[in-house]
Amino acid sequence: MIKVVTWPLLYLVSRWSFKSSRETIPDVYSIYQEGSEAGRFAAQIYRGLREGDLRAEPLVELACLMEELDAGRAPVREILERPTAELTSEEVAHLGRDLLRVTGFDQLWATLETAVKVVENEVRASGIDVVLTIVIPDWDDSGCARVECCGGCGGPAIWPSSGRDVDVALVEIADAVQDVVMEHIWGVWPTCPEHRLGLHAALVEGTAVWQCAGKGLHTAAAIGDLGLSARQRHSRRSK
Repeated sequence: MIKVVTWPLLYLVSRWSFKSSRETIPDVYSIYQEGSEAGRFAAQIYRGLREGDLRAEPLVELACLMEELDAGRAPVREILERPTAELTSEEVAHLGRDLLRVTGFDQLWATLETAVKVVENEVRASGIDVVLTIVIPDWDDSGCARVECCGGCGGPAIWPSSGRDVDVALVEIADAVQDVVMEHIWGVWPTCPEHRLGLHAALVEGTAVWQCAGKGLHTAAAIGDLGLSARQRHSRRSK
């Protein structure tokens, strides 16, 4: 796994502390837009680091894209200047981690990981005992991530670029979590506390919320607040 040491969001599972602590991700990281080649190469680097068999080829490809954007930095230049045949496996791994850091992939990934924990808290609060993670499956070379639940992953594909905005990430993750959890329990989750109808994740005026269609479309709760009392929601916002 990629170890993020400069951005503490992995340890903040409160939705409100999550939002208030987020750092702005620079525009150079837009190379990870939906369907981009950069996302595919970053996914290969991420998987290679996770599995311990990273090859130099995806590093070179991603470094070339960065150079074309005139965003070459120390690891980018080193990857392009050194003959790949001379690199040891340890050097390839070190350069791979550095490249994901300077291209912003680790920050995007940290946002998605934290969003998973925020929604996982809601799942567990409803009495469903599951552990959720976000992974890039071996069978998908597009660079998309998926939510993993109980050994299997599914739900809609999630592009790393979703991690550029906290609320967008929460909506994308909540949508995917809903799919895998309902498949796990063979039932509806989450449901509106008032109407007992299924909710759906949506972005409303820039905020990630759970919406219900019962008696007219309405917001049941902000994502991360589902199941909390009014006092608890107020206390969380005031921190």
